[in-house]
Amino acid sequence: MSTFSCYGIIPARYASSRLPGKPLADIGGRPMFWHVWQRARRCAALDGVWLATDDERVVAAAAELDVPCVSTSPDHPSGTDRVREAAVRLNLPMDAVIVNIQGDEPLLEPAMLDELTAPFADGKVGACTLATPLNPADPADAALIASPHQVKVVMDEAGDALYFSRAPIPFARDASLPPRFAGHVGLYAFRRDVLERVATLPPSPLEQLEKLEQLRLLEHRIPLRVALTRWRTHGVDTPEDLEAVRAIITAEPARALQSA
Repeated sequence: MSTFSCYGIIPARYASSRLPGKPLADIGGRPMFWHVWQRARRCAALDGVWLATDDERVVAAAAELDVPCVSTSPDHPSGTDRVREAAVRLNLPMDAVIVNIQGDEPLLEPAMLDELTAPFADGKVGACTLATPLNPADPADAALIASPHQVKVVMDEAGDALYFSRAPIPFARDASLPPRFAGHVGLYAFRRDVLERVATLPPSPLEQLEKLEQLRLLEHRIPLRVALTRWRTHGVDTPEDLEAVRAIITAEPARALQSA
């Protein structure tokens, strides 16, 4: 348990364009949201974890599985906005840390949430995200560095983000100075007062150019701490991703958590 109050909210939008009904997608006999919730609640830093959804089918399924759930508007442009509405409805303290836990990460490693929330022990930290080191000498990591689908981040000496990009950053002009690459992991945590501010800001130019919501914070000079993790995620965006996760759980049954 942390010395500050800390709560997890899992945004679960039903109408995914590439995988409709994604929160209810079956994985080992349970809906996807259940797997995410079961993993998140194993993080000792979190004082509570809720699902936040815009669809009554998800609400009904959550009730059947005893998953705490908050109904939210179907009109939110982002998961951050849905998390913010849930925090308001739950009347969570303004100085609490609110963790935005992606609803399409059924293989989420609970330790990542500990790594994400640990920096808030420093009272000056208002927002945090994760990144994992990428080794350009490794063929798989080199492909991620080159891919626009893997967002890269560069940080300052304190560990705060300087910039996020779909391009390979930093650029190594001098081959004798090999760059240190870090791939962004899309988990976020905010003190609630910072979350309220972020949710009211308009989209920023670089955010719209790169299609990266986190750039809104940087363009409005809101510091975003980046904690490093060795863990990788297995997000589900497409039917192919879903089949890959199902295959992992079939091959490694221990990774399919059981009811507590």
